Amino acid sequence: MEHLVVLLPVLNEALGLAWVLERIPYAKLEAMGYKTTVLVMDGHSTDATSTVADEYGVLFVDQDDTGKGSAIRHGFREAVELEADVVIMLDADGTYAPEEMTVLLRALDDHQVVIGDRLNGQIAPEAMTRLNFIGNHLLTWFATALFGATTADVCSGYWAFRRETIHALQLNSQSFEIEAEMFASMVHQGVVFGFVPISYGPRIGEAKLGSTADGWRILRKLITRRIFPVPQL
Repeated sequence: MEHLVVLLPVLNEALGLAWVLERIPYAKLEAMGYKTTVLVMDGHSTDATSTVADEYGVLFVDQDDTGKGSAIRHGFREAVELEADVVIMLDADGTYAPEEMTVLLRALDDHQVVIGDRLNGQIAPEAMTRLNFIGNHLLTWFATALFGATTADVCSGYWAFRRETIHALQLNSQSFEIEAEMFASMVHQGVVFGFVPISYGPRIGEAKLGSTADGWRILRKLITRRIFPVPQL
């Protein structure tokens, strides 16, 4: 059996976390040869997120700093400590279907990293605003042009990693630019990655991503990492 760690970054996601934990396909994962550990990385929530994690018996860790990027980087360190063979990362807000992690895992047979592709998948009505839809396509096009490597969805939050890839990634993102930086680092490190179409649904609860401000932050990170292959302090 390989050890799979499901990494869920959260901040005040009690409702979304419960929805996700209820739908993790443990039986199918076991049939595929995985022993599964769920790791919730919490950004200092003030709602009932920790209570939900306790009710479902999953690991709950307070992250070192604030922000999604900090949660992912800390979560990677925790996954290494847990001796994970594979890590699946997804947002715990109901936008990504936990059942589809089996699709990403099957694609790992041919890649070191597999990314869920929303833009060529099935986006539910009202799951993404028109501004976010356009912004995601523009950022994805810009990332492809800037790095000379095709990405189908540079801002996707659904990823599957082999353990050796986690060691290869060089990251310093604090916030929502983390996915763009992971793409940039994979290109610089020569990591073999691929995409699979996924579904994308409406978020449960209040949105935390600010369309314009976070879009500029993502663009700035892409430009910075194109210039500097190693992240700058």
